[in-house]
Amino acid sequence: MKFLLEVTMDDGALAEDPAGELQRILRYWGGNLKHYDMRPGDGSAIHDSAYREVGRWSIEGQAG
Repeated sequence: MKFLLEVTMDDGALAEDPAGELQRILRYWGGNLKHYDMRPGDGSAIHDSAYREVGRWSIEGQAG
């Protein structure tokens, strides 16, 4: 399986304070993972501090 985290950093709060926003995102989503089974197909949108969607995390199964 793979854990994927994709965040667009070239706009809004992430462009203004990339390190601070990424720290906040990682803390928030790291703490929130306990609410998921962590199986392929699990995932959720990622929002910045202005509550705008800036990415997504997901669990994917390995091919083959």
